[in-house]
Amino acid sequence: MLMSEFPILEFDPEKKANIEPRHYATQSPIPPGVVLCFFHEVLRELVDAGTLQTVGHFGTENGPMPIYELEFQGGKVTVMNPFVGAPIAAGILEELIAHGGQYCIAVGGAGALKKELVESTLVIPTAAVRDEGVSYHYLPPSREATPHPTAVQAIVDTLKEHQIPFHFGKTWTTSAFYRETVARRDQRLAEGCEVVEMEAAAFFAVAQFRGIPMAQFLYAGDLVVPEGWDGRAWNNRLDHRRNLFWLAVEACIRLGRLLTDA
Repeated sequence: MLMSEFPILEFDPEKKANIEPRHYATQSPIPPGVVLCFFHEVLRELVDAGTLQTVGHFGTENGPMPIYELEFQGGKVTVMNPFVGAPIAAGILEELIAHGGQYCIAVGGAGALKKELVESTLVIPTAAVRDEGVSYHYLPPSREATPHPTAVQAIVDTLKEHQIPFHFGKTWTTSAFYRETVARRDQRLAEGCEVVEMEAAAFFAVAQFRGIPMAQFLYAGDLVVPEGWDGRAWNNRLDHRRNLFWLAVEACIRLGRLLTDA
């Protein structure tokens, strides 16, 4: 009864799957607040300094993926690198939810789709265009997936508190960065996309399916334009990436308080 011309559109709303992450939980329960941070060098620095404590790992064919715990403002949050790409990032989010994660803030970088978006500009996605595959297994077919409004508010309040400029915009989530053609970029710009990345739509879909408040903020890194790709030293901004990690931690703590007060 699920048959469609295109298999990716055969959404099944059944909650129970053949493999359930909760049935294979292998670690102790984690703190409910989760920060997903793509900045591996920042996490490594914090581990080396003893700020992040390794409390477990998820075993994968790629090797162990560490789970960290951070004490902050009198509480604890879970921290993990979700790794690049919608399938693995969504899987890690699933595992973290299965182990006790209840709300989440993600932070990462993205490609700017227009030159006006200068390096390190912060964008809070209002929606993610679903040009990947994972989200279609969690939500019925639609053009976009959206973050949780309370989680977005936690990010906004945190950035405003620190007087850090940002703006809202859509993001284009794709699984094929070597197929970001001129025509596809033009289409995404026409529908309001500011940046392009590989995970947001999957994050928002998994979080909505599992009932987990989640949002993400991104900094504009490389430039993806018809004139040619410009890396703009996107991965050589340790100070900026370090600051963004701590802002994500603050936003996660704030989100927990907003949910408690609601």
